[in-house]
Amino acid sequence: MKALYTFLVLTIFTVSAQAATQKEVAAFIERLKAGDLDTNVLLYPTSDRRIAFAHVNAWLPTRPLFAAQTPYPLNTKIDQSLADVSYQVAGETFSVRDFLAREPLMGIAVVEGDTIRLEHYAEDHNPESVWISFSVTKSFTSTLIGAAIKDGFINSIEDRVATYLPRLKGSAYGAVSIKNILQMSSGVAWNENYTDPNSDVSKAGSLQGVALTDYLGALPQNHAPGTVFNYNTAESNLLGEVLRAAIGNSATDYMNAKVWQGFGMEHAGNWMQSAPFAGETGGCCISASIRDYARLGIFVKKGAVNATGESLVPDGWMKEATSPSKGYAGYGYKWWLEGDGAYAASGIFGQGIYIDPQRDVVISLHSNAPAAVDTNYHAHADAVIKAIAASFDR
Repeated sequence: MKALYTFLVLTIFTVSAQAATQKEVAAFIERLKAGDLDTNVLLYPTSDRRIAFAHVNAWLPTRPLFAAQTPYPLNTKIDQSLADVSYQVAGETFSVRDFLAREPLMGIAVVEGDTIRLEHYAEDHNPESVWISFSVTKSFTSTLIGAAIKDGFINSIEDRVATYLPRLKGSAYGAVSIKNILQMSSGVAWNENYTDPNSDVSKAGSLQGVALTDYLGALPQNHAPGTVFNYNTAESNLLGEVLRAAIGNSATDYMNAKVWQGFGMEHAGNWMQSAPFAGETGGCCISASIRDYARLGIFVKKGAVNATGESLVPDGWMKEATSPSKGYAGYGYKWWLEGDGAYAASGIFGQGIYIDPQRDVVISLHSNAPAAVDTNYHAHADAVIKAIAASFDR
């Protein structure tokens, strides 16, 4: 397996360098091979993450997402006044211009309708640069579940997980519904502490296939299904297992057909696998450009329709997916609910797609925050996004 991994790295490397130079990516890979970096990317220094997050397909196995021949068109008409929009953090007032100068910010786009009103990149980032999305992916695995229901591969979100993954029969996870894992309310025990190397997410957050079901099948039930929200990356990975089992195909191929080609993404991307030739990580790690993050937001804002206007999900799916769940009113089918009809896909280290249908605004974000969650940068990012969206009331 190690030889295969090295082969894949060396084969993919020649075409992977984008934000960093090939020399910088090569040096990073050599340090990985020499064991000079922690095996957990969440614990990398900021400078190493700047390379790792932009070049996932250079050092990990991925499946490709292919640019569409006819991308969904975005116009550009920059609104200079957006830089003067103010926001507050901890009682202090800042401007969007201040936020654009922050070192962790890699890229941001503000799109009103189909028009880019603000677009900004770090010096080593650009419109073609792809960046790992982390848990932003969860929201689109959820959307693909809707597509699988529309296509008849899944009967209902009330189906039990064991219907599609019989290995889990007799376990706590086998008895919960697809809806329970869409809402992260399985009630099964799970620790999502990113800084603890012994937490469940550190040990099993990227597992797929038999390894994932073996790990999850041994976990105890703490609460009745559907009653308590507990953020759990593995449940989204499990959702990916359900999706692949139902459609009899890879999630990447389904995403290519339904969204990357079906709606029209401008740039090639990729979806990380847990191992070479293994399944995609359903709860994580689609890499895409900042404009394609925005297109993903436009795609769901329009109701998850393709380029011809055909709905890819059942009638009312996006309304259901962005409605409060019983376990937590701020969460839907893997969408964070922001109030007044707005919702977001959010990933650690500051990745995000914010969708505000009432104002017809989508904001996409690439970031390299100092830590996975709860930093000062996260506070600024959350505040500035909401302030920018609110400015469109004018």
